[in-house]
Amino acid sequence: MSKTILITGASSGIGKSTAIHFQNNGWNVIATMRSPEKEDELIDLKNVLVTKLDVVDLDSIDQAVKTGIETFGQIDVLVNNAGYGAYGPLEAFPRENIVKQFNTNVIGLLDVTRAVLPHFRSNQSGTIINISSIGGKMTFPLGSLYHGTKFAVEGISEALSFELEAVGVKVKIVEPGIIATDFAGRSFDFQNNPELLEYQETVGKIMQAFSSQDGPVPSPPQLVAEVIYEAASDSSRKMRYPAGADAHQYLSTRKAIDEDDFIQGIKDQFQL
Repeated sequence: MSKTILITGASSGIGKSTAIHFQNNGWNVIATMRSPEKEDELIDLKNVLVTKLDVVDLDSIDQAVKTGIETFGQIDVLVNNAGYGAYGPLEAFPRENIVKQFNTNVIGLLDVTRAVLPHFRSNQSGTIINISSIGGKMTFPLGSLYHGTKFAVEGISEALSFELEAVGVKVKIVEPGIIATDFAGRSFDFQNNPELLEYQETVGKIMQAFSSQDGPVPSPPQLVAEVIYEAASDSSRKMRYPAGADAHQYLSTRKAIDEDDFIQGIKDQFQL
């Protein structure tokens, strides 16, 4: 019998590439998104259910899980992919944007996981794959909110793995580097207040670096989809899966050198 995967944030980027990759490999796919009525590609694929799920809407989460189980009989893998990045000086952010960042990237992930866990526990099997980032193990300037959420995902995932081992459920973390998606567009919330003069030099340098062509070459979302497939197919207890050459480089360097030296390297990279 074909296995089934439920993916959040499947309307574009990593989520859509993952849906296509698993479908191509014979899986049933529950591709969830906030506006399924706008999807015009995945709906034409065999054994793909496109359905609504907004990670900040509990009713939509419960309904998507219920519909997915009714359609395919079982969910074997959950991929918590939905999320976005908030960047900018903390003082420039309205509180509602701060709450939205954590509600989407952290609370939403927990709510989706909680909705699927009774099914996994009943089956005594299942795999949860949480999409973190190199930004869950290291930080860039102006990313206190985004990195805060991804550090949370790392801690949640690691701690959760202990309790879920007792019910036969594995927890995996995929850590992409820079990916060629629309993250800097629809998935990016940049806030700045020019009146906060003390931060403007840093803001200017960071924005220049983000728009520069001199940085690491972004990996295609298909590469991350392949790493997610590796994590889903891996029967071992391996937990973390970097995705992209830059992810491997940054994370291995972080492990290899003194923390102060690593942080100074980030400052040097952005000429701070």
